[in-house]
Amino acid sequence: MATFTKFPEDFIFGGATAAYQVEGATREDGRGPCAWDDYMNRPGSRFTADPASDFYHKYKEDLQLSHDFGVNGIRISISWTRILPEGKGAINQAGIDYYNDLINECIKQGVEPFVTLHHFDTPLPFFNNGHWLNRDLIDYFVDYAKICFENFGDRVKKWATFNEPWSIPQNGYIAGNFPPHKQFDMPSAIQMMHIMMVAHAKAVNLYKSMNLPGQIGIVHTLEGKVAMTDKPEDIHARDLDDAMANRFMLDACFHGGYDDETMALINEILEKNDGKLVTYPEDFEEFKKAAEQIDFLGMNYYSSHFLQAHDGESMIYNNSTGEKGTSVFALKGVGARVCNPEVPTTDWDWPIYPVGMYNQLKRIARDYPNYKTIYISENGMGYKDDFIDGKIDDTPRIEYVTQHLEYILKAVAEGVNVKGYYIWSLMDVLSWSNGYNKRYGLFYVDYNDQKRYPKKSAYWYKLMTERKEIVPIEDVEY
Repeated sequence: MATFTKFPEDFIFGGATAAYQVEGATREDGRGPCAWDDYMNRPGSRFTADPASDFYHKYKEDLQLSHDFGVNGIRISISWTRILPEGKGAINQAGIDYYNDLINECIKQGVEPFVTLHHFDTPLPFFNNGHWLNRDLIDYFVDYAKICFENFGDRVKKWATFNEPWSIPQNGYIAGNFPPHKQFDMPSAIQMMHIMMVAHAKAVNLYKSMNLPGQIGIVHTLEGKVAMTDKPEDIHARDLDDAMANRFMLDACFHGGYDDETMALINEILEKNDGKLVTYPEDFEEFKKAAEQIDFLGMNYYSSHFLQAHDGESMIYNNSTGEKGTSVFALKGVGARVCNPEVPTTDWDWPIYPVGMYNQLKRIARDYPNYKTIYISENGMGYKDDFIDGKIDDTPRIEYVTQHLEYILKAVAEGVNVKGYYIWSLMDVLSWSNGYNKRYGLFYVDYNDQKRYPKKSAYWYKLMTERKEIVPIEDVEY
């Protein structure tokens, strides 16, 4: 592969966060409970979200670090229940004030806010009343979005409706490592995705009707799908997994409806799992209108999956502790994700396959040419960082990110419009069901005292933002 190293002058070098993973303060200033609070505070839980990275109190310090280390964009999400403690009804002014202060501090430090409305933290009352299987949640979400647009839309120029809508049903209803911990329920997962896409479309259409000065899009996790062999049955397993994880919602967002080929694959999965998708004509009216107005795609990419045919029942084991080689993922009517011995993996069994990012970027440009702009809204490596004498040498993380940036620049050189990269994560965060030992940040968080320590990767990132090019590791003084 030819090496591409120079970034466009207006390229955003960002850092990503999410409210539940960094804020802490889950019971402060009128915030209501979300689905994850109930899960984290259950008897026997290994960890909780308090204080997480204490971003609720330390955001000024984190934004100062961002400024000092050349990070000129930050992904944040809004906690729905800080704004509406019950998910609906009375507005909590303390929540409005907090996000106003946070957004203003971002702007003051020259770190542009990229704001996500929903990052997994559904209000608990809605979660207990059917979650995203209940269509009532569509209008509640749009009402919440309107409040955010009205209060913050004069300053926030980048909005995402959802972060990783695939992860909510995949992890909550198929893998079982997110609440409500159901497994193998592909029909519910597919139905949820459709309902979330209706909510996304209605929020996009609302935003555009308000004539605000920014842009709106969505953040999808686009997992690469690769057939393990060239056998027809393995290729078909790849296509089935890709349709469910990627094509179904991309079609809704950018084609304004589901392509016939996509639905043939989705219906095959549903038939093999005794399910049926329920839709309404007005859903597709919203889809079509939103597809004509959506401004960008946020693409989260961490890894690809290697697929082979699987004729048996579903089997899943989630590696949430970093015990390498323990993952199992096989779905009835879809296929099995298997280890490719030629591809290295992280301790959490995620294949390190940067060409998969390039393939997805090219695929978007080819199959969804109305995409306009792509931001790599998350990419990074979970790693068991060693804290030695106040320093963290995370060279493997730098190598991982470098490989992916090279493929991003290759895609840019070939005409794909990628305008920014947001490393996951800005600082170490609560990694959902993985807890705190899976670290991603540029800045190390000592969870005993909440002190921040720039890692080697932070100094590397700073050099890169100054030079606007990929920097060799040996150039970093640390």
